[in-house]
Amino acid sequence: MGIPVLILWALKLCALGMTAFALVHAIRQRPDAFTAVDKLTKPVWVGILVVSMLVLLIPGTSVVGLLGIAAVVASGVYLADVRPKVDEIQRGPRW
Repeated sequence: MGIPVLILWALKLCALGMTAFALVHAIRQRPDAFTAVDKLTKPVWVGILVVSMLVLLIPGTSVVGLLGIAAVVASGVYLADVRPKVDEIQRGPRW
């Protein structure tokens, strides 16, 4: 195994961890919180994240391939856009 293979392996592990975290977070949230912040519904986000996880778990799928990038972007959008708003509406302002 060369350095590039190890780097791609590390990237895939990070992507799997990120997607697993996003999926667990989405599953634990109330369904009405998603619609309250004008985002896609909970079942849609859970479905997107499950498909992302499955894509990353396919043997031979690279994180830098088309499907891998799509899976990472979907998880990133959830974590950067949806998660903070869902958390804020359920916990209230942090003042």
